[in-house]
Amino acid sequence: MSEKRKFVYMLLAFLAAYFLPIHWARFETGVFEALALVRWYAREHVLLCLVPAFFIAGAISVFVSQASVLKYFGAGARKVVAYGVASVSGSILAVCSCTVLPLFAGIYTRGAGLGPAIAFLYSGPAINVLAIILTARVLGLELGIARAVGAILFSVVIGLLMHFFFLKEELARTEKGELVAGEIPEEERPLWKDSLYFFSMVAALVFLNWGAPQTESGIWAEIYHAKWIISSFFLLSVACMLIRWFNREELSEWVQESWGFAKQILPLLLAGVMAAGLLLGRPGHEGLIPSEWVSTLVGGNSLGANLFASVVGAFMYFATLTEVPILEGLMGAGMGKGPALALLLAGPALSLPNMLVINQVIGPKKTFTYCALVVIMATVTGILYGSLF
Repeated sequence: MSEKRKFVYMLLAFLAAYFLPIHWARFETGVFEALALVRWYAREHVLLCLVPAFFIAGAISVFVSQASVLKYFGAGARKVVAYGVASVSGSILAVCSCTVLPLFAGIYTRGAGLGPAIAFLYSGPAINVLAIILTARVLGLELGIARAVGAILFSVVIGLLMHFFFLKEELARTEKGELVAGEIPEEERPLWKDSLYFFSMVAALVFLNWGAPQTESGIWAEIYHAKWIISSFFLLSVACMLIRWFNREELSEWVQESWGFAKQILPLLLAGVMAAGLLLGRPGHEGLIPSEWVSTLVGGNSLGANLFASVVGAFMYFATLTEVPILEGLMGAGMGKGPALALLLAGPALSLPNMLVINQVIGPKKTFTYCALVVIMATVTGILYGSLF
C-alpha cells in the first residue's frame, strides 16, 4: 500500500471520527441495534449454525475425494445431474445465506464448476422446505408455492447464466488444473461411507437448528421437542465414523481446513451483520433507515416497489425462517404481494455479510454479476406475480 493511500485512509478515518453524530437519537438507536444484532447473531447463530457448517466445509475439502465433486459438480459432469443436485440441496440443508457460505467455498475450491456451485449457493438458503411450508401457512398457499417454484428455477437459471457469462474463466480454471474436465479418477473411499458420513453431519446441523413450531401439536412439534436427542444421535454417529474410517493425519487436516474457513468467513460475517443492524435494525426495531420508508416504498406492484424490495432484501440479513414474520408485518402495513415475493426470492439467498464473503471466494466481478442476477430476476418475478394475483 502506497504512502498516499495510507494518508487518505487516515484522513477519512479522522473525518469520520470528527463528525460522528453521537448526539443524534437515530444514530444512537442504530448503533444499539447494530450491537444488539451482533450479540443475537453470536448467541443464536454462531455455535449451532456456523461452527457445524465450518466443520462440514472442512470435511468437504479433506474427506470428499475430488472424484466425487467432479462427478456431480465438475466440468465433466452431466448438466442435468449437476444442476439437479444443486437445485434441490436447500430442501435438505435448511440453512441461511451465511451458513451456506463455508459449504459453497468448500465445493468450489474443491473443483466444482462455477454454475453448479452458484446454483448450490442460491438454493441452500432459498429452497428451505421448512420456510416454504411456513410461508404457505402464514402468508398464503399461493405465495408459498410461488416461492418454491421460483427458488428452484432461480437456482438453475442463475447457475447457467453465471457459467455462460464466465465461460472463459472456467476454461482457464480447467487449464490450470483447478477444474478438471477430463477423466474422473477413482474414489479413495467407498461412496456409501462418504454419503453416510456427510448425511449424519448435515442431519445434525438441521436438527440442532430446528425452530419451534407455531402449534404444540403435530409432527413438527414432536421433532422440535426431541431435537437434542436426534442431534446427539447423529453427532455420536459422526464421532464413531471418524474413529473407524479416518486416520489421525486426515483428522488434523480436517481441523486445520475448518479453522481456515472460520478465519476467512467469520470476521466478514460479523462486520456485515453489524452494518446491516446499523442501517436496518433488527426485526421489529429500527436502524438508521426508518421502517415507514420501507413500508411506503413497497406498496402496490410497480417496478420501483419490486426493485426496492429486491434490493433491501438482498442487503438485509435474514436468519432461517425470520423472513416470514417480517413479511407478515410488512404486508399488514400495506406491502404488495409482488414485492413480498421479490423479497422472499432475493432476501434469504443474499445479505450484506453474504456478499462480502462471496467476494472473497470468487472475486468482485462474479459477485456483482450473481447479486445483480438475483435482484433483477426477483424484481421481474415479483412484477409478474403481482400482476396475476
